[in-house]
Amino acid sequence: MAWFSSPPVLIPDILTWNQQFLRGKPAVIFDDEIVSWSEFGAGTARFANALIDAGLRKGDRVVILMKNSYEMAEAMFGVIRAGCVAVPLNPSITDDAVASMAINAEAKAIVASGEHVQRVEALRDRFDAMLIASHANLGGWRDYAAMRDAAGDAIPAVEISPDDECNIIYSSGTTGLPKGIVHDHAGREAWGSDLAVSLRYHAGARNLCNLGLFSNITWVGILATFFAQGAIVISRRFSVEECLETIEKHRVTHAAMVPLQYQKLIEHPDFDSYDLSSLDACMCCGSPLAAGLKKELAEHWPGDFIELYGLTEGLVTILSPEDMSAKPESVGQPCPGQRLAILDDGDEVLPAGETGEIVGLCRFTMSGYHANDAANEEATWVHPSGERWLRTGDIGKLDEDGFLYLVDRKKDMIISGGQNIYPADIEAAMIEHAAVREVAVIGIPHEKWGETPLAVVVPEEGATETPDSLTGWVNARVGRQQRISATVLAAELPRNPNGKILKRELRKLYVDAQSRNGKGERT
Repeated sequence: MAWFSSPPVLIPDILTWNQQFLRGKPAVIFDDEIVSWSEFGAGTARFANALIDAGLRKGDRVVILMKNSYEMAEAMFGVIRAGCVAVPLNPSITDDAVASMAINAEAKAIVASGEHVQRVEALRDRFDAMLIASHANLGGWRDYAAMRDAAGDAIPAVEISPDDECNIIYSSGTTGLPKGIVHDHAGREAWGSDLAVSLRYHAGARNLCNLGLFSNITWVGILATFFAQGAIVISRRFSVEECLETIEKHRVTHAAMVPLQYQKLIEHPDFDSYDLSSLDACMCCGSPLAAGLKKELAEHWPGDFIELYGLTEGLVTILSPEDMSAKPESVGQPCPGQRLAILDDGDEVLPAGETGEIVGLCRFTMSGYHANDAANEEATWVHPSGERWLRTGDIGKLDEDGFLYLVDRKKDMIISGGQNIYPADIEAAMIEHAAVREVAVIGIPHEKWGETPLAVVVPEEGATETPDSLTGWVNARVGRQQRISATVLAAELPRNPNGKILKRELRKLYVDAQSRNGKGERT
């Protein structure tokens, strides 16, 4: 037993520490207003105490349905300092989804902003929760600012343990109904501190948040920044010009963005005219990086460019700039302390170089899916030692050096004539065509083969290639079993707010593509 010991430092402790010792240093920048750690700490403490005064208790879940703002950041971390569980929702989901997630989370309170107040008001008979709003003008609602300002700013008197729930992030639902992913305080502490090191955060960090604050990608940057004692810079939304202007104006050092954002930024005609010299390290995640874009970013993006592969449920690999040139097709190595393995269809561990499902274990793996035992069982692989490892549902391989290579999503895999076809292989070939801006390959029914690949292509502006010519071009460059049956042209690909292509939506749209006799149609 150690002579000297102390409890682990959790998110509420970091907020308290930063409030007490960083004081006048910036914590949050929004709409050009700089809020100090003293102010942000007091605000989160007041809202935490307001929730406690209103009767909420440790473990109660609080849904947050807000647009990006200072108040949203204050509310999320006020909830956590109260010992409650923050449940931030994507504002773009349907009203039915808002209701079903609030019910699934067993929410005791809902904090809403702007137009979302009316949405929740129309749904209020479907759940029993305290309603809190920015500038509340409706009966039965509490005004956020008045509620916060009436409370004291003392450190909230609640004892939080490492295994207490911290937040629930609902999945994007790319492969079905969204699931509530629960993280406890120990996991979030490990996640924030580990990624602060791996992503090169420091006390002078200014992290740009231009994805929704509900997104787990945004939480990467927020928690890493808070643990490193830096500041977050919140944008209301993403636009190329605003992003470049914000980096220049506020001397942004770090960012966590998705491939589509980087592509739009680096392709902007005025990209080189902005002063982006403040950038230290930017991370990309959310969906695979096309090889060409990865190379361009590695060569031309200011500062260090880091690729991250990970799941909201847990597990992270990092491809550092030092390894990117030697292992350009990899998504990196696991963070220290993590373990990865590749399984065959019989759940046996495969050797290096063999392709199968990626499984792993780390100290920030989720606690589980909320109220979903079936999903928890489906996501579990039991290691021979008896440890419960997380199934990712992704297909990949490890090389002799422990670098991970993604092949595809397990549920996106196409089985045609008994052969496994990975859409990513075909997509990687087709994106090389000069007329192809974006591409997604899906499986559609086929009488003879069971399934056959279909390519959905967003062409470059002004491109004159026909669907048939694109089909012939890619089929000449892939294996015989990988040949696509047809190409269809689309104005855009459906995506979730983090830029991930929603292939299930494409399957719904093109399941009858065979009836077109292989002829592509613009949608």
